[in-house]
Amino acid sequence: MSPSAITPPGGSEASVSLSEVGEFALIARVTTDRRQPASTLLGPGDDAAVVAAPDGRVVACTDVLVQGVHFRLDWSTPEQVGRKAAAANLADVAAMGAVPTALLVGLACPPSTPVDQLEALADGLWAEASSAGAGVVGGDVASASTIVVSVTALGSLQGREPVTRSGARPGDVIAFAGRLGFSAAGLAVLGRGFRSPAALVNAHRSPEPPYAAGPQAAAAGATSMIDVSDGLLADLAHVARASDVVLDLRSAAFTVPDKLSEIAGALGADPLEWILTGGEDHALVATFGADTVLPEGWTAVGHVTDGAPQVLVDGVPHEGPAGWEHFHGP
Repeated sequence: MSPSAITPPGGSEASVSLSEVGEFALIARVTTDRRQPASTLLGPGDDAAVVAAPDGRVVACTDVLVQGVHFRLDWSTPEQVGRKAAAANLADVAAMGAVPTALLVGLACPPSTPVDQLEALADGLWAEASSAGAGVVGGDVASASTIVVSVTALGSLQGREPVTRSGARPGDVIAFAGRLGFSAAGLAVLGRGFRSPAALVNAHRSPEPPYAAGPQAAAAGATSMIDVSDGLLADLAHVARASDVVLDLRSAAFTVPDKLSEIAGALGADPLEWILTGGEDHALVATFGADTVLPEGWTAVGHVTDGAPQVLVDGVPHEGPAGWEHFHGP
């Protein structure tokens, strides 16, 4: 595929602004008549929500998305931004081996923000939460110079022990579930001013994490796990340090999808580099005992050995950035 075959993005219409409607009218618009899962005992409307925790423990995480850093509204629809904000948190819950139960959302934006954009963003949050079996149970709205979406996700371990970053052991197998490199490829396409192929661009706009794979890996005995938010190599480095081991990936174990190969050829890029260092796909990567039968959807791509904590590719350190790091750039 050539770059000339990729089409440029368009715009969107404005509507009545938040300053004209007001905070409480907005909250009513985005919370009324929404379906909640059984885990939501008391949803939006009171000073706080009540979420069931039959396990007696609650998994909790937070991520912040900032306009111009994590998303652009000339690249993504507000609904896609909402889905992306939810997915980043829901994937963290799944990476602990837990099942998502609820989201709390903090939204800050300029008073001039069109209300239809905010309603669409909320639609995306609710839709992604629902796809993972969770509800949106509360939040807050404030004024800011740009749009900021802060999401806190809660989850249930359902009686299992959490799968942390610190359990990898020499002899373990490294495996992943989900997609790798798609979001990075989509970002590269958008950065060139185009908006197709849709499969790659939409992977950047609103990722599709394998939420069910986290609890499945935990049930199968995963020894460590993390979601790929900043890049496979960068995120595995957290596991290597926490577990005090070496993680060695085999490049030949990764199947490069045709879509990645085609667009990489058009843009003069290396698709394997997208797979190894691209972030925001929110795939899950875990380690398992050598004799473990991997759950369906998991692919073995390396092994764990003794040594000073590091991540290798085919036995040697990777040249170049391992992924994204805030305040340092890619």
